[in-house]
Amino acid sequence: MGRMVASVVTSARVVVVGGGIVAASVAYHLALRGVEVVVVDDDHAGAATAAGAGIICPWRAHADDARYRLSAAGARYYPQLVALLAADGETETGYATVGALCVAPDASALQPLADRLRARRENTPEIGDITDLQPGEPTRLFPPLAPNLAAVLVSGGGRVDGRAITASMLRAAVRHGAVTIRGTATLDQAGQQVRGVLVGADRVRADVVVVAAGAWTAQVCAGFGAELPIGPQRGQIVHACMAGTDTSSWPAVLPAGDPYLLAFPGGRVVFGATREHAGFDYRTTIGGIGGLLPAALAVAPGLGAATMLETRVGFRPVTQDGWPLLGWLTDGLVVAAGNGAEGLTAGPVTGRAAAALALGEKPAGYLAAFDPMRFQAAARF
Repeated sequence: MGRMVASVVTSARVVVVGGGIVAASVAYHLALRGVEVVVVDDDHAGAATAAGAGIICPWRAHADDARYRLSAAGARYYPQLVALLAADGETETGYATVGALCVAPDASALQPLADRLRARRENTPEIGDITDLQPGEPTRLFPPLAPNLAAVLVSGGGRVDGRAITASMLRAAVRHGAVTIRGTATLDQAGQQVRGVLVGADRVRADVVVVAAGAWTAQVCAGFGAELPIGPQRGQIVHACMAGTDTSSWPAVLPAGDPYLLAFPGGRVVFGATREHAGFDYRTTIGGIGGLLPAALAVAPGLGAATMLETRVGFRPVTQDGWPLLGWLTDGLVVAAGNGAEGLTAGPVTGRAAAALALGEKPAGYLAAFDPMRFQAAARF
């Protein structure tokens, strides 16, 4: 993770609390600008970044609202971020443009989606080409699929390995001077002003603390007005292997609902995920995986002979209204969390925006919709 800090009082301009993709992005973008950064990571089991599949295809959304704009900005930013990391010697990010298949048994049911994607492409060229595929044609691109499925192929769709790109950003941040600490951070505050964090007996002072702790964000920020309504949504996900099969160029598969499917090099195929309100119950359950397996086989019966490799459990950070938290919570405290299922898509651009906020810069106008104070304001009425 980087250099360890001994039991001393340490000065840092910005402390970042969290170890997922948003926290890594905050640290990396600050370190790139020469800011002193300390990252404090509790290394929780069930971090969403470590479990998420990594599909990058946000353009299917019906609404053209702030939440969609954030995810679309995230997809747009990925090639630039990957280039920045490559310049820092980090080339193992797991990011690739492989396309995405939006599938359904009835080709006519896909027409509204195809029309929406084509209408957006003029202002969002990264969507790429939109191709209508008749039943049976998608199996040329993703052979295990059911032969009755039609699809809309979105050539700009991509995939990312959340673990790999997060590790890449943290390593690059450390090379630019960031320091990392393993431990539990509590806010060091005087009244409503945050002055840094406490990690055990250590005090780490800061001008600004950015809490990007995913589903644990409310616990870190407890004590500032109304409790932040953000918490865990458990997702269980299956990893399988099709031995001897080159899956490196297979596109993502996106039915109207779950399960999605995503392939990685080495014959690995990922499918999931459950959406469960089970608190921080870090378990793989018979009911969860038992529901995923037949649903995945209905979409891709060719996976029946694949080898089960592992199951992963992650806690998506979700808010009461389903929108992220991004903004100032109190003097010295910025919050950046709550991207939910779009975490790996929107995470890097969310972190970049939080880094800019921490430096006193004005964010893009649409990001005001994610102000964490919206819940405190509502509580007063």
